[in-house]
Amino acid sequence: MSEALSTADDATGAREERQSTAFLPLYVLAIFGCALPITSAATVAIPLRLAALDPADKTRQLSLIVAIGGAVVMLVTAPLGRISDVSASRFGARRPFILGGAVVGACGMLVLACAASVPVLIAGWVLTQAGFAATTMALQALLAEAVPSRTRARVSAMFGLATGIAPFVGGGLIGALPGDPLWWFGVPAVIALCTSTAVAIVLRDVVHPERARVDWRSLLRSYWIDPVRHRDFAWAWMCRLLVTMSLVTVSIYLLFFLTDRLGIAAGDAARASGAVLAAYFAGSVATSFLAGWVSDRTGGRKLIVWTSTLLTAAGLLVGLFAQGLALFVVGFAIAGMGQGAFVAVDMAMMTEVLPATSDAGAGLAVVALSFQLPQLLVPAMAAPLLAIGSAGPNYFALFLGSITAAVLGALAVLPIKNVR
Repeated sequence: MSEALSTADDATGAREERQSTAFLPLYVLAIFGCALPITSAATVAIPLRLAALDPADKTRQLSLIVAIGGAVVMLVTAPLGRISDVSASRFGARRPFILGGAVVGACGMLVLACAASVPVLIAGWVLTQAGFAATTMALQALLAEAVPSRTRARVSAMFGLATGIAPFVGGGLIGALPGDPLWWFGVPAVIALCTSTAVAIVLRDVVHPERARVDWRSLLRSYWIDPVRHRDFAWAWMCRLLVTMSLVTVSIYLLFFLTDRLGIAAGDAARASGAVLAAYFAGSVATSFLAGWVSDRTGGRKLIVWTSTLLTAAGLLVGLFAQGLALFVVGFAIAGMGQGAFVAVDMAMMTEVLPATSDAGAGLAVVALSFQLPQLLVPAMAAPLLAIGSAGPNYFALFLGSITAAVLGALAVLPIKNVR
């Protein structure tokens, strides 16, 4: 995995640039660094701020903030991907977006740290999401441009682990830092800036000699890949959407579930959340590299994606009936095993079902919508589920909806024809 990556033509038509041996480890670190501020803020830091600013209405406010942030990411990612694809910057097509996005995202984290009201929290989250969406878009495009298909599932496994470890590290980090929002939001932002700068320095980026014309119509088309003409892509996209919705539903409300359903004291919630996410990460590690290796060696993708998704649903089912933290941790470890295998192979499968005419940035930006849409859909769907009954937030209904989404995601893989 550490050898220089060879130049080749990808199935999407993207050119795989030959990279140095330093690229791959720094690439994975940059993925982790970009995920850390988003996940730590969404799952721990912002809920803690809301618990202090508006304890009576914290779940509704959290749903609103997450939905607005998700809408912003959806609006900016695909157009930025298209612009990046045709950029003629002398610094490269992806490098300016990696660095510029990290700077904007870090500024948003600073706004979140200083926010004294919910509207300011929303403004900071919008800035944070827009900035790191640009960085994430550019990093995802590099998966098609800088990583050969023969190793892509294994690199996807590293991609998934880097993203998966971020909530665990973020929760543990916030629990260990002083009880000051400047620390909660500032430290992840600094890590993101450092890792993004490092990969930008070593990246051998594509430099286009001429910038292609971009108009509003081409930007709007960047959101769309015809699901009728490209049915395999459509089914793979739907699988990813549903599975992501399943996990996002649980992760967003995890801290509130621990305090309201399992009775964990607010002062211990961050540490308990860290323990849950640590079990999830351990489960991911146990299966991720093995699934990626098997998939690359055999060329098989569908079976691993299907079975891993059902394993995720099984883990969430255990968590649904948990009456204490110990069993809940076990459930999340099982869900992590499913997700480790899923993420390792799913992203590789997505790059292989992209239409051959898609540019890497715009095409993978459409793929990214399947990860971003849940940030908008989940709060809208969670609100009525949480409101069922009159005994407070109905977390049982919320988890049941999450499990249903995972099962439907598994079924969506079955109609895919041109991937084994």
